[in-house]
Amino acid sequence: MFRLFLSCCNLNSSLLCRTTASEICKVNYSDRAVKSSKNILYTQTIQKMHIPALRLNNGNVIPAIGYGTSRENDEALEKALDSALKAGYRHIDTAHFYMNEKPIGNVLNRWITEGKLKREEIFLVTKLPPFGNRPAGVKKYLKQSLENLQVEYVDLYLIHGPFGVKDVEEVPHPGISSGNFELDTTDILSVWKEMENQMNAGLAKAIGVSNFNKSQIERLLKNCTIKPSCLQIEIHGYLQQNELVDFCKTNNIIVTAFSPLGSRSMTSFSAKRGTKLDLPDVLSDPTIQKIAKKHSKTEAQVMLRFDIQRGIIPIPKSSNPERMQQNLDIFEFELDEQDLKELKSLDAGIRFFHFRNVGCIAEHPEYPFENKF
Repeated sequence: MFRLFLSCCNLNSSLLCRTTASEICKVNYSDRAVKSSKNILYTQTIQKMHIPALRLNNGNVIPAIGYGTSRENDEALEKALDSALKAGYRHIDTAHFYMNEKPIGNVLNRWITEGKLKREEIFLVTKLPPFGNRPAGVKKYLKQSLENLQVEYVDLYLIHGPFGVKDVEEVPHPGISSGNFELDTTDILSVWKEMENQMNAGLAKAIGVSNFNKSQIERLLKNCTIKPSCLQIEIHGYLQQNELVDFCKTNNIIVTAFSPLGSRSMTSFSAKRGTKLDLPDVLSDPTIQKIAKKHSKTEAQVMLRFDIQRGIIPIPKSSNPERMQQNLDIFEFELDEQDLKELKSLDAGIRFFHFRNVGCIAEHPEYPFENKF
């Protein structure tokens, strides 16, 4: 059994900045026998950096920052992921829907084969696609993901969204090219039961959900055998989702944030599908720029640090090695109370990813964004 590192604090505190431990070691993210109390942070040393990790409700630990991936050409993605691993990222987020699992698997397999990395040193996340949102689809698509990623298990398997669409066998990703899905009924309780079966079979070390609202999570909590370990949702300066985050904290569910820096790319994505969006550039906000200047940090570092101090795991994307490194360099400074107050005041409920511009998703009975949270 590895020795655990020493810097620790409660998830609700803002002390997640400096490591004073005299001896720090690597974390085996798949080891479920971690000996510690609830909501304790651990630290992992990578590339001479101390990267904290949070404890999931099943005993596993998850790095406090992740590397987000998306739909890119294979060569560009492999190059970017290689740079991310060199920078020190060990929490890698992907999804079957992104159609990028194969190049990610190629990079991870190469690093492991060459002895640069052990499988247990990676925390790998992927997701059940909307066209797999039925009991028979869970095992089917998880096995496809495992084959694509060239691994025997994932550390966290998420239901990508509560809505389901028809699964068309001859179309690998129904609706992606046209942006138009044919809706299907979704019984999230029966889907969750099969998620539990995959975890019990050892194909996933933890399970959770993405893009679910409070009432949908409550239904799972009232009927599950295994509680969701994680909720992944859109969070950035203009969409802070405080009520939903607090609900998850109360129920010991870790929250991870996709698009933690905003996503202006949604403008071009929507334009291709005939929808014009005028989305703000979050990092250009004068308040964020002022605080960044105060701490001699980038605007991105300030907003990632803001997530960390809220007990949220950000998953930033970047293909630029310098920005990748900057995004990791957020554990050696701390936002003060005035900073936090000003950043909290930016919340405007502006959602970039509402899926209303993707076919008829908003018409699904389980569409999650009709209510505030």
